[in-house]
Amino acid sequence: MTKSLSRPRRIGVLTSGGDAPGMNAAVRAVVRKAVYEGLLVTGVMRGYAGLIDGDMRPLDERSVGDLIHRGGTFLQTARSERFKTPEGQAQARARLEEAGIEALVTIGGGGTFKGALALQDAGFPVVGVPGSIDNDIPETEYSIGFDTAVDTALDAIERLRDTAWAHSRVFLVEVMGRDTGFIALAAGLAGGAETVLIPEVPFDVGELCESILTSYRKGKRHSVIVVAEGAASAADLGRQVRERTGLDTRVTVLGHVQRGGRPTGFDRTLASQMGAAAVDLILQGKTGQMTAWRSGRVLAVPLREVVGRRKEIDLSLYELAKILAI
Repeated sequence: MTKSLSRPRRIGVLTSGGDAPGMNAAVRAVVRKAVYEGLLVTGVMRGYAGLIDGDMRPLDERSVGDLIHRGGTFLQTARSERFKTPEGQAQARARLEEAGIEALVTIGGGGTFKGALALQDAGFPVVGVPGSIDNDIPETEYSIGFDTAVDTALDAIERLRDTAWAHSRVFLVEVMGRDTGFIALAAGLAGGAETVLIPEVPFDVGELCESILTSYRKGKRHSVIVVAEGAASAADLGRQVRERTGLDTRVTVLGHVQRGGRPTGFDRTLASQMGAAAVDLILQGKTGQMTAWRSGRVLAVPLREVVGRRKEIDLSLYELAKILAI
């Protein structure tokens, strides 16, 4: 839904849901682009929870200095059950109006955009910026934080491969991805994993173990298996692999390590472009939109085309990973 909007004097910005490396760079871009355009900016702390509580602070170009290289989000983030209710959303709108905020930039994933669309439909102008390490947001090739999360997982895989090779071990590396396997597939393909397990593709433990043994018979002396958390518990799977193959098998769960750390150059650039584009959309009166990255440039897509959907994984990359692991 696109809503016409006269030029605002003040806009707000918040980060919501899971943190992602590059969120700070996105907030920085929103603030500095807005200041450049003569706008005032208010930062909302702790996402929609802070919005309902009225936890806000003014931001200017100096407020966002020394942030572009930092992980996490200095605005902090939280999940809010209250905001999911009509009463909570009405309270949030009242807080925005009390603060003199005339449009809002929300940085986050699917849940964040569901809330953004609710505000937009209630008459409050919103633009979304995709920030999620899972990269499962539809209509955009990349979301802020994904490239960094893959790099973090890849670094761990390469370090573990050294030990796997030295000891002739099987290593199972569990990465984030409860519902989707984007991180596992990208890191596994780039890291030369022998097997990648993702939620989108069922697998058989017996076939997996036979594949591992076959590779050893062919002369491989170690094996790295990348497991998305939604595909299986690496700890449980590791026990089964050890029992069925008799091979020395170890498990590493990366967990929230993948959320933090310095964002990559790509994520910083992506976040900077998307944050600035969000301000442009507000100034053009094109709210109810999400910034998206397609074919090397930022464009806008309606939030309504994003909310309630999940991006499908490219299974041709999954097949390529299998082929290259022979």
